[in-house]
Amino acid sequence: MMDEIWLLNGGTSTLTYENGRVNLRRMESLCRTVSDLQNAGKKIVLVSSGAIGVGMGKLGLKSRPAQTEKKQALAAVGQCELMFLYDKFFGEYNHTVAQVLLTANVVHDSRGKQNVQNTFRELLSMGAIPIVNENDTVETSELEGQNFGDNDTLSAVVAGLVCAGLLVILTDINGLYDRDPRKDPAARLIPRVTAITPEIETLAGGAGSSRGTGGMATKLRAAKIAGGAGIPCAVVSGADMQNLYRLLEGEPVGTLFEPEGPREG
Repeated sequence: MMDEIWLLNGGTSTLTYENGRVNLRRMESLCRTVSDLQNAGKKIVLVSSGAIGVGMGKLGLKSRPAQTEKKQALAAVGQCELMFLYDKFFGEYNHTVAQVLLTANVVHDSRGKQNVQNTFRELLSMGAIPIVNENDTVETSELEGQNFGDNDTLSAVVAGLVCAGLLVILTDINGLYDRDPRKDPAARLIPRVTAITPEIETLAGGAGSSRGTGGMATKLRAAKIAGGAGIPCAVVSGADMQNLYRLLEGEPVGTLFEPEGPREG
């Protein structure tokens, strides 16, 4: 169905360089591809990491600080820069963006959850592209490893809120491998996972890049949350945005986690 909702999660490692500054070519490619998908009839919600990483780059910091208040300040700086860039790039393709900053307490409150769902519904009906992040300036749960904890988990929660037809997590590797592909060139990509078993979970490594909070383990957790809501999850490389077209055309790409529960909504 061309009018189904896709929830895309662009990770920090996808959108920034190692020094924390924005990878403008990658971001422009993402915005162009998402605009084209929207033109084709998809409804897109984009969860975007990178506020702290971008804030680090903008202020010239070489390492992620440990203090929560410093990370909050960096998120405030970086979020402004991110939304400025998204507005610029999407505007070039005649698409309007909307910033949605969430906190876990809002999503877990029944009234707050309904309000958030109403907002998403209206934005999508107007043709806007919601760009979602956790509100790190006032909510420290992600920074301190609680509640949402990371944007992979946030993307799975939002996918459930909007009754997405597919969750796509863009990352810096091609998907889930049977061994660490960075260490073992003989590692093989696992194209499809029907159930996230303990054996599958042991394949996930540790944290991701120094600029983000995620790794393959958080992507498995997100796939499990989405799967429980009846939503398939594709983990694919964000280095080639053509992967989104391949998904659209039903081609095998990355790792597809099949849903384990009934579709909600």
